[in-house]
This record gives sequence, structure tokens and C-alpha cells, in this order.
Amino acid sequence: MRIAYIAAGAGGMVCGSCIHDNALAAAMQKEGHEVALLPTYTPLKTDEENVSDPHLFYGAINVYLQHKSGLFRHTPRLVDWLLDRKSLLGWVSRLGASTDPSSLGDLTLDVLRGEAGHQAKELDRLVDWLAEDYRPDIIQITNSMLLGLVRQLKERLEVPVVVSVQGEDLFIDQLPESDRLLVLAELRARADDADLFIAPSRAYAAFMGDRLGQDLDRMRVVPMGIQLDGHGGHSDREQDGTTTIGYLARQCPEKGLHRLVDAFTALAVRPGGESLRLKVAGYLGPRDRPYVEQQQARLRFAGLSDRADFAGQIDRDEKIRFLNSLDLLCVPTTYQEPKGLFALEAMANGVPVALPHHGSFPEILAETGGGVWFDPDSTEDMVSALARLIDNPEERRVLGAQGKASVHSIRDATTMARSTLELYDELLTREESAR
Repeated sequence: MRIAYIAAGAGGMVCGSCIHDNALAAAMQKEGHEVALLPTYTPLKTDEENVSDPHLFYGAINVYLQHKSGLFRHTPRLVDWLLDRKSLLGWVSRLGASTDPSSLGDLTLDVLRGEAGHQAKELDRLVDWLAEDYRPDIIQITNSMLLGLVRQLKERLEVPVVVSVQGEDLFIDQLPESDRLLVLAELRARADDADLFIAPSRAYAAFMGDRLGQDLDRMRVVPMGIQLDGHGGHSDREQDGTTTIGYLARQCPEKGLHRLVDAFTALAVRPGGESLRLKVAGYLGPRDRPYVEQQQARLRFAGLSDRADFAGQIDRDEKIRFLNSLDLLCVPTTYQEPKGLFALEAMANGVPVALPHHGSFPEILAETGGGVWFDPDSTEDMVSALARLIDNPEERRVLGAQGKASVHSIRDATTMARSTLELYDELLTREESAR
């Protein structure tokens, strides 16, 4: 099967969606299929072997300039090519990392309008390349914010188009209300163009189905899997009488770092709390730096800064070493996390997790048995859940072993790829029957 997978780069950030898209494409390639993982906006950045195609479409600079000026909607390909150079896109990505999503409403709507938007030239170039050079049997698009591509893709290529949903609601909800309503209306108008949607959890399938106005039979679930190479090896946990809580995610309010600081501060003053440690790692963009500095200041004020270690974005080897130095992991997201990549990575290394009871987390914990949950609206309940794991090393060991065995057997990238390929086969069979 020849598959075109259209993904969205996240600039200089290693994001969960990029890791997911890259891992899925690589796993489908290992299953014997031809996959072109096509980046849009910026090149994909992942902490695993990058299997993305060298072609880049909808380059971020061209998209922005075509949105702002009619002049750039008619420039020759040479000019567009110069603006799509990786070095230039890398520089713009660093600049764009400080951009507030609330200022991107009109640009978001423009891209969603596809052939009727100001980036029609970019859409034509993508469709032409797929139709003339690659000729896929099926196309998958990374998220619903690129639904504007689907109509032209189907009209020209006459192949099924599948659209993932994997966390775009967080971006949508940061738009000003007037822009958000227009974006949601355009999403609903374009959603019927897709043949099928794939969500990483049942909860997110129901949530995004409602937002997109889609029946649940069009929202299929393929649980997220991870590339397991390197995970699950030797533990680096120090047997020095300390207990280390870890946080591995983007350092921002949405992931709930401040809530974990609240809990850590409360736990550290309990009897025996002097043995507690906190380790934080993950991407930190310019926009969120003041927020993280505030959390560090709170720890200093509580006299706990010497027991808290903050790292930034770490590579794959560093991530695995980081996870193997933890006794438990907690990322108390303030929104309903659709994927839970960090939870799967922790459990893959035998690290039990404590997670809020919302989004994909209840499904992950039910499937794996690798941790405990707490009320997402109660810091007191989170403290109780963490205290339970801190005070019971044997329970941590049992939960860690259960989570590790489950992730290695049912939440690996190969399982995810095979489930996705089954949906592709179903669509292609349906289309062949219709013909």
C-alpha cells in the first residue's frame, strides 16, 4: 500500500503529535508499506529516527506572507522555495515560539478554507505533487486543522482521506471567541469531506465528534503506541532512601506543572518528606518561561529549591535515563489530554504514574494497570494519590511491572500501525465495492 501521511511541524519543539506521526509512519514502513511522511509548516522534529520526506509543503513563511499580502499569492516557485529553506524556517520557528495562539485566529481560518483561502497556491502544489509524482492509495492528515486540504485532495486523487484528531482543541480554545466560533463553523463545514476520523482514545473520539458534528461511527479509535527501542532496560534509580517524583511534558500551565509544585510542597512537609525529590523535564518555550520561573520561585520560597531539578528539552537517550531515575511520574494536566505519550513512556520503563481522571488517562490506566488516578479538580486528592505511592514501595513495584508489561504488549508502535492499516483496508475495500 502506498500511503501519504501529511503531518504538521511544530518548529523547534519535539511535540507528542510529531513523535506519534513519525512512529506510526516508521512502523507502517516496517510492515512493508510505502509511506511518505510529508511535513507542513516546518520540518518535523522528533527524538527518534526521523523518517519524514525531504519535501515540505505549506511552508510557514509562505503561508503567513500569502495570508497577509496578495503579492505573495502569485510569486514564482523559486521565491517560494527560497522562503521554504530549512535554515530560514528554523530561525522563524524560534521567533514563532513566543507567538500567542490568540493572535492566529484569522490565519487559522484562512488555512481551513483550503481552495478558497489565500494559500490556494500551496494547496495546488501539494495536490500536484501527490497526483503526479507520488500517487498514493490513501492519505492520512495529522489533525483537523488541515481539513481545508481534503476537498481538493479527494477531487484530484480520488482516494480515501483519513483525518486524525489528537489535541487541536487546546489550540482552538485559546483563540478569541469571535475567531473560535468562525473556526469551529468552518471545521464543521469541512468535516464531511473526510472519509473517516481517527482518535487516540474513546473519550477524545466522543469529544471531537461532538465538536465536528460527526456521528461516532465516523470517529474510530486507534490507541496511541510508542516506539519501544531502548525503553524498559536497566533502571538508574538510586537506592539512597529518596523518592523522586518526575514530570515529563511541555512546561506550561496546560500540563499542570503548577499543580504538581503545589502537591510537592505539601508532601515535602509531611513526616519523612525530607526524602522527597522533584525532577522536571520537557520543552520550555519563550512564552512559558516566566511561568516556569514563577514555579521555581515558589519552591525557593518554600525552601525546596535544592530538592527540585529543572531540565529543558531532552533527547531520546536523555529521556530514557530521566525516566529510569524516577520512582513515579505525575503530569496533572488541566485539560483533557487526548494522547498521554508521557504516561506510556514512563510505564514502558516500569515507572508507575499518577494521573488526573479525565481525557485518555482512565482508558490508559484501565488497559495497563500501571498507576493510580485522582480527581482532576482536587489538589487534596492528588496529594493523597501521590502519598499512597510514596509510602508504598511495593505497590509502586507492582504497578510499574504491570504498566511495563502492558505497554510492551499492547501499546507499541507496531500494534498501533496494524490497527491503522486495518482501517485503511476497510476504507479501500468499501471504495472498491462502491466502484
